[in-house]
Amino acid sequence: MNLMASIKKIFSIVLWCAIGGAGLALLVAAINKKSSSLCKGLEVQINTDGKGSFLNKKDVIRLLEREGLKDLTDKKVQSLNLHKFEEALGKQPWIKDVQLYFDNNQVLKVKITERVPVARIFMISGSSYYMDSSGKQLPLTNPVPLKLPVFTGYPADKMGLRADSILDHQIKEISTFLNRDPFWSNAIEQVNITASKTFEMIPLIGNQEIEFGDGNQYEDKFRRLLIFYKRVMTKTGFEKYASVNVEYAGQVIGTRRGGPVSRTDSLQAIRNVMQIIRMARKMESDTGKIREVKPLENNQITEQSLKSYDFPEENENKPDNKK
Repeated sequence: MNLMASIKKIFSIVLWCAIGGAGLALLVAAINKKSSSLCKGLEVQINTDGKGSFLNKKDVIRLLEREGLKDLTDKKVQSLNLHKFEEALGKQPWIKDVQLYFDNNQVLKVKITERVPVARIFMISGSSYYMDSSGKQLPLTNPVPLKLPVFTGYPADKMGLRADSILDHQIKEISTFLNRDPFWSNAIEQVNITASKTFEMIPLIGNQEIEFGDGNQYEDKFRRLLIFYKRVMTKTGFEKYASVNVEYAGQVIGTRRGGPVSRTDSLQAIRNVMQIIRMARKMESDTGKIREVKPLENNQITEQSLKSYDFPEENENKPDNKK
């Protein structure tokens, strides 16, 4: 009985080894057949939606031809070094990720994911570049200017020279917030970088300067600034203050102008900001309209949504005819 069991066990092992060997042989044969097959064409896909903002199919083909990948049709699959071409494409500043592979029909697939810019940076030399969602510097290759937060006064003379990693990180964080927030994306026109590497923001409404300090606790600073807008400036007028300082925790310091402020100008400033609020509320339902280019980071919302902001309606601030 024990002998029969041993024979059955040995027979079973031999059988499974034979099946495994046959399967392996078929797999190797299939791989060799595919490798010796001829390339049937090239397909390029840029981004998951198939639309490229900075590259197109012709650009990619031109880059591959520069690396020696020409006249693909009827070339043997095994003769093409896909890793080499992936490395070459990966060195292009606007390409974040690239994959090359042959499908079952021997068509070479090229899948590319572009980098997403979140800010435009102007250096002290006057030259500029884009910064992407990972903090990488990108050249201005796109002929159409992108609607992005603008930072000026970056302490470098040319692209590639970084001020420091902390400043770059803070620029990336602030610009991502501005891109994501419907109100502030329309309210802030420009961000200046000071010699001490702090930020001064220029709003679209009013002539005041916002002294922001460094990029730490930026969400809380914008929250305090919005409260000041809501409780003070929508009542006094946006031209009454020369500067607003949110640098210090728990404080908003407004510095008034020396001269009088026209009631008409104040009311117009309030109407203007009401228009921005209405635009922001409308855009909340379609965040793709907030910016032409959407950052990749997850949205981080302020403590209140725009729907809860109780700004006065425009008709509540219409001037009467009394002097």
